[in-house]
Amino acid sequence: MATAFKTEADTDFFTAPYHLSIAGKLVEADTGFDVINPATGQVFAQAPAATAAQMEQAIAGGKAAFKGWAALSDEERQSYLNAFADALEANRDDLIRLLVLEQGKPAQTMAAPEVDQSISWIRQIATRRIPVEIVEETADHVVELHHTPLGVVGAITPWNFPVLLSLWKVAPALIAGNTMVVKPSPFTPLTSLRYGEIAQSVLPAGVLSVVSGLDELGPQMTAHPDIAKISFTGSTATGRHVLRSAAGTIKRVTAELGGNDAAIVMPDADYKAIIPQLFWGAFGHQGQWCVGIKRLYVHRSFHADFVNEFVAYARTVKVGDGLDPSVGVGPVQNKMQFDKLKGFLADIKANGQKIVLGGEIDDMQAGYFFPITVVDNPPEDSMIVQEEQFGPICPIIAYDDVDDVVERANASIYGLGGSVWGRDTQAAVAVANRLETGMVWVNEIHTQGVDVPFGGHKQSGLGTEHGREGRELFTNPKTVLIRK
Repeated sequence: MATAFKTEADTDFFTAPYHLSIAGKLVEADTGFDVINPATGQVFAQAPAATAAQMEQAIAGGKAAFKGWAALSDEERQSYLNAFADALEANRDDLIRLLVLEQGKPAQTMAAPEVDQSISWIRQIATRRIPVEIVEETADHVVELHHTPLGVVGAITPWNFPVLLSLWKVAPALIAGNTMVVKPSPFTPLTSLRYGEIAQSVLPAGVLSVVSGLDELGPQMTAHPDIAKISFTGSTATGRHVLRSAAGTIKRVTAELGGNDAAIVMPDADYKAIIPQLFWGAFGHQGQWCVGIKRLYVHRSFHADFVNEFVAYARTVKVGDGLDPSVGVGPVQNKMQFDKLKGFLADIKANGQKIVLGGEIDDMQAGYFFPITVVDNPPEDSMIVQEEQFGPICPIIAYDDVDDVVERANASIYGLGGSVWGRDTQAAVAVANRLETGMVWVNEIHTQGVDVPFGGHKQSGLGTEHGREGRELFTNPKTVLIRK
């Protein structure tokens, strides 16, 4: 049975004062900024706007805590992380409701899994170790490769998955012996502030600080000499600014950036059977995920029937407030993104491209609700094909030749993810191996795990998250050469 989640009118939890968590203390800010519920378009809470001085305090607190935290054993840090996960689980339902209110995603299908996966992720990462590697050994000589913590890590996190994408960074950074300062997106700061408050009750002071504010805090972090690494998730345009700023102190940077992921439905695919997976791969989470399907390529032999079946399925999905358990697609998270999507829609209409579903916005409806919109076979050079929409618009594009569709899929500055769908798994894998992406799925989509490396090619990112490869990026490799 679906859980009936409360609205903001049912409890003070959502509007009660939010605090910065700085060096083990809950700290007030002199000023705040509005947080808007995207389902209503109305302010429902105020978040604290940290000053530059408060960010300095958070970084200094992380620096002061680093030596003691790094000196703990892996098992001691694991115990702390498990206590953090337990404390988050005790607040699970409130965090889910708060996530829906500030982000808009449906509670049952997106917000609850996000919170649950975050808690599980912390517990799983807490068990992972980076062992000392014996690189070379002779009778009188041994070479060891150690991985030592970096120091204070700064995390700058996005508004689409504000809990999961930040705790993906927190857990591996902390288990490796680093301390961390998190700056959440000003569009969705509240769940991060809440987990920051929770963390202060179980983690040593300074190990994890959460500092909300506006755009000026990000450059302060990326340029700061006492931050050893920036882990950033966001747009490619912002990622360029992060890299330029971080260059001044030669700090490490991991950046998970934009994508324009292509899904290729092979000529032999059982296309009717996979339409639900393809629909949710494109329109789940309001289309607001980096590895969502942004371009759907379908073989011309069944393209027309595929579009009809896809649209028929899409018509069964309800768009609405994420607190309604019958809703499958919620509102777009913020007005900036809503207006950007309007720009895509205007371009589609101005160029006479064929909209087979959606395309009309109800300006009388409160909130940032954008209709599920399907565009039939727009040209390859169109805006909706070439650029990342990051919302509930998807083009379905016909192709004739597999070699040609691979070339078209790769003709992008982005290379984050992609997927290939077909009955002949070997043939589908061969196509997948030709895609210039950091992650590619075959006959599935959006499966991930703590041991599965994730990163982008081309302008979709720098470095890797998850897996041993991602965890090692929160450390410095240190070679120790020993004469026996």
